[in-house]
Amino acid sequence: MEDDSDKTPCKYGAECFRKNKEHLANFSHPPKAKRKSEEGKQESKTKKTKLEHFFKPSGSSAVEAETSSSEKEKNSTSKTPDDEPKDDSKSHNTTEDDGDTMETVDVKDDIKNKFKVEMPQDFYDLWEFCKDINPGKPSDALLDTLGLQLVGPYDVLSGVFRKHKGATPCYVLHWRYYYDPPEFQTVVRGDAEVQHHLGYYRDDPKELPAFVGSNQAKNGCNIYQQGDNLFAAVKLHIDKLTKSVKDKKKLEAIKDLGTSLMTFAKKKDYCLDLKSKSMLARNKKVVTKTFHGAGIVVPIDENDVGYRELPETDAGLKKMLKKIVDSKRDDERMAHFDPLQEIITFVQFANDECDYGEGLELGLDLFANGSPIFHTATRNLLTVAYSLLGRDEFGEIIEAHLDDRRKDNVSQLS
Repeated sequence: MEDDSDKTPCKYGAECFRKNKEHLANFSHPPKAKRKSEEGKQESKTKKTKLEHFFKPSGSSAVEAETSSSEKEKNSTSKTPDDEPKDDSKSHNTTEDDGDTMETVDVKDDIKNKFKVEMPQDFYDLWEFCKDINPGKPSDALLDTLGLQLVGPYDVLSGVFRKHKGATPCYVLHWRYYYDPPEFQTVVRGDAEVQHHLGYYRDDPKELPAFVGSNQAKNGCNIYQQGDNLFAAVKLHIDKLTKSVKDKKKLEAIKDLGTSLMTFAKKKDYCLDLKSKSMLARNKKVVTKTFHGAGIVVPIDENDVGYRELPETDAGLKKMLKKIVDSKRDDERMAHFDPLQEIITFVQFANDECDYGEGLELGLDLFANGSPIFHTATRNLLTVAYSLLGRDEFGEIIEAHLDDRRKDNVSQLS
């Protein structure tokens, strides 16, 4: 019998399914007889551990998490724009109180430090456009006519954070809706009834956004592309309004604002198309759509290493997750969990072989499912995936979001 005493123990132990010669030559595994004995002794304990490890929502049970969410909805009060602090920004510098020191920083650096990502130029240009319309409160410049309000990182420009007297906000959660993945940063809110919002979607936190997306959180996780800049997204919103608004006076105001927006955007040379050339190029790099539909992009080398498909279709995975969520008893849930545990094991193998995209896909799909039952599994999968991909900022965001994932009151200042 081959002596395995000098080999490094395989981290998967008796559960390892890998058969390639290089792996077996470098790592030791329990003998088959010992595996069977260990499996028999540990079967019930292992199943319980798996259930707790992958299904216990962060900080509470699934029931507690859902109850907490329900209580938040009952206790929440709808905020109107008049409830927001007034805009008092006058420059592109901002002063932040950090403990005992006061430091003046460039506003672009300030936003990046707070929200973990850099805002593109169209973000600032839309602010300038709105200042021309409403110098006193640019955030509300589009509100009366279009039903849109600038939020999120725009609250740095408006001075809202400087006037906040309460506890220090968690900036990465400010206007982060329930189904917003770390790749999505909300900057504009719309119809509160369906929680319509616009945001930048980027594949890597160190890169500028790939496109502007829209989501209606009350209707699910789907993210729809709305052009590669905010001017394109707002124009598309205007186009929809002109087809639905019947009041002539309001329709005229919408069209006038649309004309002003297009003139400003063209001077700045922004593309107003739904699909720009850069978006079409990015779409060719998408390795899989994921449940939210925006897709993911990961580095693929010349040997096609970087992503491998999940061993289950989207439809099959959705059915699998539904069975787990709908289970009434723990033993029933454990039985339905086994196929998902097998997929998670495959992800671990994929990570070992540098196919990091598989874990990213599964983690985002579990997040998009929305059930608190999968919060722990989502955290495990995505923090590892983001770390391996060098997207640590996204890892910080998902951890914060899963600790305080809200269906309402998504403003950190409410």
